[in-house]
Amino acid sequence: MMKPPARSPEQRKQDALDRLEHDVDAWVSTADEHGTPYLVPLSFLWDGLTLLIATASASPTARNLLAGGKVRVALGPTRDVVLIEGTAEALPAADISPELGDGFAVKTGFDPRQLTSSYHYFRIRPQRLQAWREENELKNRELLREGEWLIS
Repeated sequence: MMKPPARSPEQRKQDALDRLEHDVDAWVSTADEHGTPYLVPLSFLWDGLTLLIATASASPTARNLLAGGKVRVALGPTRDVVLIEGTAEALPAADISPELGDGFAVKTGFDPRQLTSSYHYFRIRPQRLQAWREENELKNRELLREGEWLIS
């Protein structure tokens, strides 16, 4: 099988941004205080700088994020992955602005504000972003470091 040529870092950044804008779901990974990992698919909204996710306040994901605030998010298939390491800020559902809550609900088809159980939103700020398809893109896979794009 012939693999496609490596994309330029600029093209990978654009492809990553397109995925953030148009994908609806991502794999979200957190860990508890003992380092036990927890991985779950969640819907998200990208605002151009951060991802917004929502999960039940009693879920392992919410507990882990409230305790430590570190998160990894993966988008796309394994041969076209965008991998994000970030920090999460908790936003109780009652504190979400109508515009933000409506934007999340429209994009994801899910509105936690309508539920009777307690939900938290989390705003994830990417600190590191990597994107690659094949081995030939591994060398320059890091596109964002310490919250700053490495490519204009």
